[in-house]
Amino acid sequence: MSDQNQLTSLSAVELRRLIGARQISPVELLEACIARIERYNPLINAITATCYERAREEARAAEQAVMRGDTLGLLHGLPLGVKDLEATAGLLTTYGSPLYRGNVPAQDNTLVARLRQAGAVVVGKTNIPEMGAGANSRNAVWGATGNPFNPNLNAGGSSGGSAAALAADFLPVCTGSDTGGSLRIPAAKCGVVGFRPSPGLVPNSRKLLGWTPISVVGPMGRTVADACLQLAASAGESAGDPLSHAVDPLAFLTPARVDLSGLRVGWTEDFGSCAVDADIRRVFRARIAAMRHLFKSCDEVAFDLGDVHRCFDVLRAESFVASLRDTYERDPDSLGPNTRANYEIGARMSLVDSAWAQAEQTRIFQRFQQAFRDYDVILSPTTPVSPFPWTTLYADVVEGAKQENYYRWLALTYVVTLTTHPCLALPCGTDEAGMPFGLQITGPFRGDALTLGVAQAMESAFASMPALSRPKPDLDRLTPAEPGLRSIVTAPPEGVGDTASGPISMV
Repeated sequence: MSDQNQLTSLSAVELRRLIGARQISPVELLEACIARIERYNPLINAITATCYERAREEARAAEQAVMRGDTLGLLHGLPLGVKDLEATAGLLTTYGSPLYRGNVPAQDNTLVARLRQAGAVVVGKTNIPEMGAGANSRNAVWGATGNPFNPNLNAGGSSGGSAAALAADFLPVCTGSDTGGSLRIPAAKCGVVGFRPSPGLVPNSRKLLGWTPISVVGPMGRTVADACLQLAASAGESAGDPLSHAVDPLAFLTPARVDLSGLRVGWTEDFGSCAVDADIRRVFRARIAAMRHLFKSCDEVAFDLGDVHRCFDVLRAESFVASLRDTYERDPDSLGPNTRANYEIGARMSLVDSAWAQAEQTRIFQRFQQAFRDYDVILSPTTPVSPFPWTTLYADVVEGAKQENYYRWLALTYVVTLTTHPCLALPCGTDEAGMPFGLQITGPFRGDALTLGVAQAMESAFASMPALSRPKPDLDRLTPAEPGLRSIVTAPPEGVGDTASGPISMV
């Protein structure tokens, strides 16, 4: 392994410590990241638009701040990848849609602004599905993101580019967001950590339906501590999100220390309502058997949550109708199949459907609390299937059953979304196909600190258990995907310019 590769493989927490101790330079780190992206990104297509020259200027300024002895932010000098749903000043932000091929925002949204204020250096955008719809990060602007363990398979979504970039050691910090599992699913498929916080903990300034709790932004990282570092830099009240509230963000830097031997753990393969392939069930049961000795108790839990699928259908569709009505009425063919399907599902619904869904979500929440009378956390698989070819838009058959729409296979994660509980995808070895397996840890209502503490304690325990430790890809053994990952691109982005630092390069 080269010195550059050794540097980029370090955790964000360790890199920030080394920068603060003047043992590495932000310039040195940035150049190592750029070199790794340029060498390996063509194999997995995780990074889309980049702003290398501006990043170099910012890295030099970060280096000078260190040498002057300035007070440094939590993310000072750390290269950052921003999910392509987040408006980023001076950097092409396409939302994965041909409608926005030339969209270069004038200012950052709240999340990006906070990460910059904490000292992060924006390097580029990470790939997504069109408009973030679905869990396969492919679109007609940038093509598909391949899994770092096998580029012929998908990396999940909608934060697939971020998960793949972290797993491939391209960047130490990447953003994510989650409605039905968009943080957790790609984290599970790529072998990294994805944390869905309680609604409002991290402000989400881009959602049109500001009072809905189902869409959140949250941190991703190679480790739980890395996710905590990003969370500490981004949590807190903002007038841009009416659900946000005041917190002490620095409290998340060191989540509660958890003694696993006193932990009461409940587990479920399917929440009583989700289709899960037999091989994933076998892997999950084997993981539970391998870790149960760590806990005070570890018991299977039965759930009867009501009509979770229809409830999620309605609530998800509401947000797509709110954001896409004008575009659809102007030209429905301008939308991709997933995005258009979401709009059309919602357009057929009525106020009666909406009122029912709001009431049913409340009932689901109330039923879910019963499990936490006897257990501290609930464990489940994160995804019901092993990563499948990215050329397949979604998993249309799960457990032998045809799925009724393109996102039904996400039920293991969207069931938890409806409860509003914090949850985290934690790497937990590999599945029967040799691909990363992600354990979903669901904490109690508003129990973000406990959830992170449990995850960190489990991560530490798993490190000494080869079957449960985080898998890492070997990029030098990868061969190009067939067909090529950019084969679905209809035309290159047009009219792109980095108003802050010259032209943006495309990778």
